[in-house]
Amino acid sequence: MVLRTLGLVLAVLLVAVGALWTFQGLGYVEGSFMTGERTWSVVGPLVAGFGVALFLVVVRPRP
Repeated sequence: MVLRTLGLVLAVLLVAVGALWTFQGLGYVEGSFMTGERTWSVVGPLVAGFGVALFLVVVRPRP
């Protein structure tokens, strides 16, 4: 149960950080060295996608 909760929290954090990095990379969120840097507009969706994949693995029904 604890491991599942930890996985869900980590998945949500990865999605949130990935979204933030994406918006910073695209220039929608200012105030960071990452603002307007194309690299973060690529890394962000990858991190968010990893978070979604982790979420799907954690909530998958167990046999």
